[in-house]
Amino acid sequence: MGSQEHWEGVYSRREVTDVSWYTPHLARSLEVMDEVGIGSNAAVIDVGGGASTLVDDLLDRGFRDVTVLDLASTALDASRARLGERAASVTWRVDNVLTADFEPARYDVWHDRAVFHFLTDPADRDRYVAQVLKAVKPGGHVILATFALDGPDRCSGLPVARYDADGIHAAFGPRFEKLGSLAETHNTPAGKPQAFTWCYCLRVG
Repeated sequence: MGSQEHWEGVYSRREVTDVSWYTPHLARSLEVMDEVGIGSNAAVIDVGGGASTLVDDLLDRGFRDVTVLDLASTALDASRARLGERAASVTWRVDNVLTADFEPARYDVWHDRAVFHFLTDPADRDRYVAQVLKAVKPGGHVILATFALDGPDRCSGLPVARYDADGIHAAFGPRFEKLGSLAETHNTPAGKPQAFTWCYCLRVG
């Protein structure tokens, strides 16, 4: 997944609007949340949220319990600066998702756009799923995006694993019910298309 130093370096060297995964709004995330009926009373964690604007859009929609977790404090600082006074209503966590001490059944929604695909070690994937099972309430939702099978095989100098929706669901196992999936072509700030797979599931056990 890369060390904290690696990701701090990425954000220190580049503007947040220049990193390859930047997009002004996470439209697909919001569409999925609307599709599965997630309301503003839900507790949401954005894993690897960094400088993403998802938190802005959730606050605009009236969400009151939003956590953003990232390895890079530099990225979270950029989000706090962008939000201004509204940043005080968000929980910010500089932490590693694999080792973070999550409160059991804390969240209704676990959102991850492009962290899971950095877990190329099966043991790390198992740790990740165990963290989801701990942190997400039964009946909660997991919304996750990775590079697709025809997407890049590296990102920010690191190797990645690529998935179709069935592959993502298989990695999570039978305690998650697959609700749907979609394909997305993300155009990087440099204009390069990248194929993503989205899979969204219900935590059922």
